[in-house]
Amino acid sequence: MSTAAHRRPASALRASQGRHDRATSGRAAARALALAFLAADWGRPALLAAGFEALGRRPRWMGPLVTRVLGAYRDPPADRPRELAGFLEAVLPPFVPNRIVVRRAVPTRVVRLRWDTPHLDDLAALAEFLGVDGDRLDWFADRREINRKTTTEALRHYRYEWRPHRLIEAPKPRLRALQRTLLDGLLGRVPVHPAAHGFVPGRSPFTFAAPHAGRPVVVRLDLAAFFTSVSVSRVYGLFRAMGYPEPVAHALAALCTTSTPADVLRGHPDAFALRAPHLPQGAPSSPAIANLCTFRLDRRLDGVADAFGAVYTRYADDLAFSGDLNLGAARRLIRLVERVAVAEGFRINPAKTRVRGRGDRQRLAGLVVNDGPAAPREEYDRLRAILHAAARDGLEAANRDGRADFAAHLAGRIAWVGRGRPARAAKLRELYMAALATEL
Repeated sequence: MSTAAHRRPASALRASQGRHDRATSGRAAARALALAFLAADWGRPALLAAGFEALGRRPRWMGPLVTRVLGAYRDPPADRPRELAGFLEAVLPPFVPNRIVVRRAVPTRVVRLRWDTPHLDDLAALAEFLGVDGDRLDWFADRREINRKTTTEALRHYRYEWRPHRLIEAPKPRLRALQRTLLDGLLGRVPVHPAAHGFVPGRSPFTFAAPHAGRPVVVRLDLAAFFTSVSVSRVYGLFRAMGYPEPVAHALAALCTTSTPADVLRGHPDAFALRAPHLPQGAPSSPAIANLCTFRLDRRLDGVADAFGAVYTRYADDLAFSGDLNLGAARRLIRLVERVAVAEGFRINPAKTRVRGRGDRQRLAGLVVNDGPAAPREEYDRLRAILHAAARDGLEAANRDGRADFAAHLAGRIAWVGRGRPARAAKLRELYMAALATEL
C-alpha cells in the first residue's frame, strides 16, 4: 500500500486546521474579554462598553454574552481570571475574529479568605511574605522545571535518598525555610478534620489510638504511597479553596510540590508516579498539606464509621476503625473504605489490612490498645535492659548505636514507653537517674 493511501484527505486537513483556528481565536478573545470585564465596573452597561472596546466593534452577541456572565457571576471573579476566560471561551459563538484592539492588564486580588491566613493578592505580595524577590520566587517555584530536568546537583532544590519502599525528597535549606514559613504562617492556621491526628499540634499516636482502646474489634488499613498520591492539582485546589487568587495558588502549589528527576528514578520502575508533581516526603510543609487535602476523605470515612456504629481516626497514612463488628461487617466496612479511598484519589495497601478481636493483640501506631494505648511490653523490657546497663556501666558504654545525645534519647523513650503506665514510668525514671549518676 502506498504512503499516499495513509495520508489524510485535504478536506480533513482543512477541517482540522479550521477547528484549530476557531479554538485559538476563541481562546484569545475569551482572555481579552475576561480582562476587559474585570477592569470595568461589574454591571451590564460597563461590561458591554468594555467588551466593545476590547474587540473594536459592536457584535450583536455581546449583549447575550454579558447576560450569561452576570448570571454566572454575581460579583466580579477578581481572584480567578482564568476561570472567567474559560467560561467565556465555552459560551462564545463560533468564528469569533481574533483581532483584539485593547488588552487590559488587571491585577488579581483576594475576594474572600476562608480562614485567618495572610492576605496575598498577587505574586508580589507572596514574595514579600516569604522575604524574597520575584526572581527568587520564580526560581524556587521551579516554573521552568530545572529541578526535574537537570543532572547538576547545584541546580536542584532537593536531595534524594532511597529507603525501603520509599524515596525521601529533602528540600535544601533555602527552600526548606520557605516551606517552613508557609507551614507556620499559613498552613498551620487552617483546621484539619477531627479524625486526623498525625502531625497536628496537640495530637499524637496516643490520641490517635485512644478512641479504639477496649473496643471489641479493631480494623487497621494503610494508604499506599500517601504523599505521592497528593497531586499538584489537588494542592492547587487547596490553596484556591483557602481564597487565594489563581496566580498565587499556582505559585504556592509549585513551592510545595516537586517532580522527581528521571535519573533518581532509574532502577525503580515501580516509582513512575513520582515523575508527576507531588508532595515530597521530606518537606516540612508536606504533612500539613496532606492532612488538609484528605479532609474530604476523613469526612467520608467518618460517615462510613457512623454507618457501622464504629469509630474512625487517621494518623498520616494509617486508618483505624473500631466497634462491635462481626467478621462480615468488618469485611463490608473494608470494601466500602477501599471504594471511598479510590474515589478520593487514594488506594488501600491490602497487604497491611488487619482485623483484630479482643483475643488478639490490637496494635495501632506501635501502641497496644486492648486495654488502653500503651507501648508493647517487649519495648518496655528492652528499654529497661538498656537503662540497667547504663546504670551499671555508664551511658557511653550502653550507647551501642552511637546516638549524639543519648541521655535525651533515653528521656524521650521513657516518656513514650511510660505514658499511661505510671508504675512502668516510675521504674524507668529510677533507672534513668541511676544512669545519670554514673556520669557525675
